[in-house]
Amino acid sequence: MKLGKDTEASGPSHGRWYDDACGTAFGMELLGERWTLLILRELLFGPRRFSDLRAELPGISAKILTERLSGMEANGILRRVALTEPAPVQLFQLTPWGMAAEPIVQEMGRWAAASPMHDSTLPLSAASFMMSLRTMLDRNAARGLAFTAAFTIGTSRFTGRLEQCRLEVLRGLPDDPQIALKAAAASRLAALFYGNMTSEAAGVQTCGTIEDVARFLSLFHLPPKVPYPD
Repeated sequence: MKLGKDTEASGPSHGRWYDDACGTAFGMELLGERWTLLILRELLFGPRRFSDLRAELPGISAKILTERLSGMEANGILRRVALTEPAPVQLFQLTPWGMAAEPIVQEMGRWAAASPMHDSTLPLSAASFMMSLRTMLDRNAARGLAFTAAFTIGTSRFTGRLEQCRLEVLRGLPDDPQIALKAAAASRLAALFYGNMTSEAAGVQTCGTIEDVARFLSLFHLPPKVPYPD
């Protein structure tokens, strides 16, 4: 039974997994395959090359990455962008509809981090860490504050702009940040922000006043753990 013209649109076949009209079921068909949601996470801060995605998701094979990117493109989640300057390159970029899935990534991350089984010491990508900051920001504590922060994580560079209780993240470094943080790996920054480690112990270089760095760090918290089931 069809309920209207919307069900006639070309695109992914709703019902291929669950035969269920629920939007949640369809969402799982769109994003539930292994690696798909993590590919989306890596693209939330801007277009990336195939090699960039391979580097940030070291557990994925070239074959699976190719398949997932093709499926996401067919489903309207991302598109390919060809650049000619300064050298020909193909990028993968989320569509506006793909970008709209960010709250799913955030809320799933917040929900899962409350599990006592969550291990925050495992490796994570630079984009994953930056997404964690957008997710774990204490908006009440951030009220009335404004910061521009520079992040150098391995070869990745980001700008974090805190305004109106919201952290905007962009790729690239700002011209005149209030604070700057540099680490060889995202896990080192995670240890600083969430592991109660000093910058020296975590292996993070900081630039800015001690007060500004401390105030910025104090704005991010993992959720309290739920009781472990008996």
